[in-house]
Amino acid sequence: MKMNEGVEWAMHSCVNLSWLPGEAVTAKRLAAFYNLPTAYLNKQLQALARAGIVSSISGPKGGFQLARDPRKISLLDIVVAIDGADDAFRCTEILKAGPGANPKADYVKTCQISRAMRAAELTYRRELAAQTIADIAEQVLAEHPDAPDNTRSHFANLTV
Repeated sequence: MKMNEGVEWAMHSCVNLSWLPGEAVTAKRLAAFYNLPTAYLNKQLQALARAGIVSSISGPKGGFQLARDPRKISLLDIVVAIDGADDAFRCTEILKAGPGANPKADYVKTCQISRAMRAAELTYRRELAAQTIADIAEQVLAEHPDAPDNTRSHFANLTV
């Protein structure tokens, strides 16, 4: 499975926005933080806005800010907002074309490969749902206590 790189960008942006509560940050400034293409990051931020994860504020002091408490934004919320809700594995029931196949069988439910892949998908989704932006921000803070202040300082001094 390959995730869209926008998922990583969106997660980092949300962590940074969690350290700037109440402050709207433009896509251009968020992109400059990691030297990312503004237009592409803006596309990811718009997807987060459609999902209700960030809000978009227009005007001269506009930009993006978290729309919800970071404790209420799971990593799964972000993955679904950027990559969609479809499962990574889709059983096409190729067993129906095999020898001895039962054309009336629901191989999505009975195929061992389909079942194993679904179990893995559920584990993956459960893990992402269990981690929030606040959890990640706290883990970063534990390893890098100056990260929130450095982030705020960087945005305060960013001239773009």
